[in-house]
Amino acid sequence: MPTRRQFVKDATLLAAAPVVGGLSPRDRIVQKGPVFAYIGTYSAGGNGNGGRGIHIFEVDAATGGLTERDVLVTSSNPSALALGRTRTHLYAGNEVSNFEGGKTGSVSAYAIDRASGRLTLVNSVSAQGAGPAHVSVHPAGKHLFVANYGGGSVAVLPIRPDGGLGAATDTKIHEGVVGPVRATNAPPGSFAISGHNSPHAHMIQSDPSGRYVLATDLGLDVIFVWRFDQESGRLAPADPPSIALPPGDGPRHFAFHWNARWLYSLQEEASTIVVFDYDATNGRLTAKQTISSLPKGFAGTSFTSGILISPDARFVYVANRLHDSITWFAIGTDGTLTFAGEEWTRGDYPRSFEFDPSGTFLYSLNQRSDAVTCFRADRPTGRLTFTGQYTPIGAPSSMVFLS
Repeated sequence: MPTRRQFVKDATLLAAAPVVGGLSPRDRIVQKGPVFAYIGTYSAGGNGNGGRGIHIFEVDAATGGLTERDVLVTSSNPSALALGRTRTHLYAGNEVSNFEGGKTGSVSAYAIDRASGRLTLVNSVSAQGAGPAHVSVHPAGKHLFVANYGGGSVAVLPIRPDGGLGAATDTKIHEGVVGPVRATNAPPGSFAISGHNSPHAHMIQSDPSGRYVLATDLGLDVIFVWRFDQESGRLAPADPPSIALPPGDGPRHFAFHWNARWLYSLQEEASTIVVFDYDATNGRLTAKQTISSLPKGFAGTSFTSGILISPDARFVYVANRLHDSITWFAIGTDGTLTFAGEEWTRGDYPRSFEFDPSGTFLYSLNQRSDAVTCFRADRPTGRLTFTGQYTPIGAPSSMVFLS
């Protein structure tokens, strides 16, 4: 485990940069007003989606309870959310394919009223591909990245001085050999088949330094790596330009450790975590461990969804859909993982999950059972304990906090 002195040093160095898949030291700031939670939903389509748009909740810091304050009603499937660096604007990836009559999705920028948490639309622009599934903001706060699952592409959108979005400065179409429909490392008896029919960009985010940008493609079984030019807003292939995951395993999301030396890649169809050493000088990844995201002895079909690092950087957490669990793993001194525990989500199909700004509570967004469930996290052991709180919300997908 990292020493306390080393942890404090790493936290100080990375204080200005958001960390992929977890809470950065900057996120754990002293509360200056109400803590708000924004939850994006699936609000359109014929699959029983019950979301209404972006729901705004006030958070009880003592109990973790959520009290709804407002709903920004939209049928555009705002399934992916990200806060701007100044925390004055919220960005939503709208998972549609018909923006302005075309065949692309969109990304919307909203101004935040700090006192009430309410949102006001600034503008919406093309995502440069269908079905945007993930958005993130560059550490410098001047660009937003979007991964288009349906379009198999990623794009860079400039953030204007007023917080709105400009037209894309770069778009990359993912190309390569589509992987097999059966995952190499699937659990025994698994029939997990999702995206191995074409390229599917699933997540895009910069490394903590902001010099490199990484994106997963579930259909191609690769993680693309680009150098990022902040002046032009353009991406250029790193050397090497990508890293391959086992055929069919389906890389979905990833998380950087705060020390910027380790990256954890989550595979959707194999239900695995691959631990990489990361060289921040050239953006290179070197795999050193593969471990199941499911409990020992599991057999059958499950899909992973999200991956987070605990606020104290001691544990990696993973959400498993169909198994409907959150599992956690202790991080060793070399970054490798050891299974530490599991907890039932109290809901169906956890689409994602998130820690509150204090790191005390963890929320599971259970898409198919239309509820968010709340757990208290024990820092020494990583253990999750259900608080008994269910918050009804149709088809929840993503969650971010403003504190």
